[in-house]
Amino acid sequence: MAVIFSKILTKTDVEKRLAVPSKHLKCFPRFKGHEHAVNIEAIDDQSGKICVFQCSIRKKNHLKPVISKGWVQYVRNRQLRVGDKVKFYREAGGNYRIKVKKSVRIFGVVIGYAPARG
Repeated sequence: MAVIFSKILTKTDVEKRLAVPSKHLKCFPRFKGHEHAVNIEAIDDQSGKICVFQCSIRKKNHLKPVISKGWVQYVRNRQLRVGDKVKFYREAGGNYRIKVKKSVRIFGVVIGYAPARG
């Protein structure tokens, strides 16, 4: 299993959409023709459930990929917050997998990460 990207969640990632580093766009399914969005099925590492997200890019200039549809619901279901960590993987068979680690805080300061529950 190869890591596509790992990211510590920001306010925008938690409230609106997950910004994907542009250099990792090539790791996702190709956009066909003039399409600017593609669905991605990812297995949640903790629950084993399949999550469907939409990865989209701008129609012109800098492509800047984001994961939008399905993402905010996933954040709510997993009770994610700013500072938590998310990793997207690609398995040998081509399947995607998502793994979440919750930030561990003492007095509001992140001191590490623990496997997410639920």
